[in-house]
Amino acid sequence: MQALSLVSTGLRKTFTALGARKCKTNPITPIVPSEFDYISEPKSEYFIAGFGKTPVLPKDLDKKKYYIAGYNSNNPALGVLDTPYAHAVWLDDNSGRGGVVFVSVDDVGMLSADVNAIRDSMSEFVKETGCRSINILSTHSHAGIDTMGIWGPLPISGRDKHYMEIVAAGIRSAVKKAYLDRREGSLYLGETEVPDMQEDIRLPVVYSKILTRLRFVPNDGTREIYMLNFASHSESLSGSNSFVSADFPCYMREKIMKETGAETIYFVGAIGGMISMELLHHDKITSTKMIGRKLADYALSIKDEKKLSAKLNLIRQEFFFQADNSVLMAAAKAKILNVVEYGDKSAPLNFALKSEMTYLELDSLKMLLLPCELFPELAFGGYLSEAESAQGKSSDMNPTPLCEIAEDEKLLIFGLANDEVGYVIPPNDFMLNSEIPYLDKCIDRLGRRHYEETNSLGPDTAPKIAEVFSGMMNTVKNIKNKKG
Repeated sequence: MQALSLVSTGLRKTFTALGARKCKTNPITPIVPSEFDYISEPKSEYFIAGFGKTPVLPKDLDKKKYYIAGYNSNNPALGVLDTPYAHAVWLDDNSGRGGVVFVSVDDVGMLSADVNAIRDSMSEFVKETGCRSINILSTHSHAGIDTMGIWGPLPISGRDKHYMEIVAAGIRSAVKKAYLDRREGSLYLGETEVPDMQEDIRLPVVYSKILTRLRFVPNDGTREIYMLNFASHSESLSGSNSFVSADFPCYMREKIMKETGAETIYFVGAIGGMISMELLHHDKITSTKMIGRKLADYALSIKDEKKLSAKLNLIRQEFFFQADNSVLMAAAKAKILNVVEYGDKSAPLNFALKSEMTYLELDSLKMLLLPCELFPELAFGGYLSEAESAQGKSSDMNPTPLCEIAEDEKLLIFGLANDEVGYVIPPNDFMLNSEIPYLDKCIDRLGRRHYEETNSLGPDTAPKIAEVFSGMMNTVKNIKNKKG
C-alpha cells in the first residue's frame, strides 16, 4: 500500500506540473453558447426517416488478438456469439433545415476524438445532404471489442487501429444507407413500464423503469423503424465471457424483426450506479437471449401511442470537464486512451477535456444526449441523505436534477453519446481511497464499496453537466420567448 501511495502522489505531482505546461501550450478557451435551432410550428404533416445498418466485425478475428471490453483487461476474443453492428437512423422534420442522424454502435463506448474524426470524414456527406447533426452513441456492450483502449494487456492499449477503421467505416456506411432509405411517414411516441428486469447495485435505488419507443410508420406501407431507449448496462454475458457479442440488444432487435418486420435502433439511458439486467437463467448465454427477447416483448406490447408533430429542434453545446483522475490522465499520456488534453488553471491537475451534450425537442418529447454513464439520481432526484451518504455529506451540495432543469419529469436521457467520460456521481456520495485515489476502490463508513469513482473524471463532473444544461435551457427559453 505504501508503494502504491507513493505512485499515486507522484502521479498527481507529475500531472499537476504537466498541466501547468499545457496551460501555456494548449489552454482552454471560452466557448460561445450555442443557438437553439428552433421552429414553433411544423412545416409538414410528415417526418422523413431512413434506417441503415452495417456489421462492425473484423474478418481476422481468428488470426489476430482483439480484446473484449468492459470487464477484465487482457481478455482476448475467442470467437463470435453474434455480430455487432452500427445502426443509423436519418430523421428529418421536413422543415427544410436538414436531417439529424442518430447512430448506435454495439460497443462499450466511443471517445470524443474518434467521434469527431468520423464526423470530419463525413464532411462531403454533410455538404451533399444538408445534414445538420450527426450523433454517435454506444449500446455499452461489455462483450464488444475494445474501442477505448483500457481493456488491453496494460500498459499496452486494447484499442486496435484496424478495428477502429472498421467501426468508422461501418458508421459511415450505416449513415449513408439510412439516408438512401429515407421515406415520408408518421412518428409515434409510446412507452411502457418494465417492472421486473433491472437491478440497481449501488444506493440509492433510483432508476427509470420506462422503455420508450419511437415508431416510424412510412406512408408507403413498407418496413417500420423502432427507436428504443432503456436504462441498463449491456453486460448480461458477464465478465467471464470471451466471445464477441452485442449482448441482449441483439436478441431484442432480432425478435422485433421476426414479429413485425421492423428494424430497431437501441439507445441506453441513465445507467450509472449501476443499472443492469437481472439474470433469467443460470447459463449466461441462454439468459442473455431470454433478456433480449423479453425486453422485445415489452417493446411490442406498447399500444397507447401519441402521434408527434413534425418538429425536431436542437441545440448542441461544447464545454470542458475538469480532469481530476490521474490514472486516466496517465492512460492518455501513454496513448492508451485517445484524448485531446487542454490546460485549465482552475482544475486540480491543471487539465481539462472538451466534450459536448445535445438537447433535442421532438415535438413534445425532450431528449438529452450525454457523454457519460450518468447516475440516475442526477437526472431524476432521490439523492442519498446526509446520514446515508459515504462521508456524511448533505445532499444540498448536489446539483439540481436534470429533469427539474428541463421542467419535465419525462426528460429522456441518452447515455454514452458522442463521448464516454465514465461514471458521473453525485458529489455528496463521491468517495476516493484517501491513500491511493483513483488507483483502487474504497469502502465507506457504512461498508459500501466505491468502485465507480475510479472510472470517473472527478467530483466536479456532475455539477458541470447541470451547469451547462442550465445554460442551454435558458437559451431554449429565450429563443421560444422571442419567436413564440
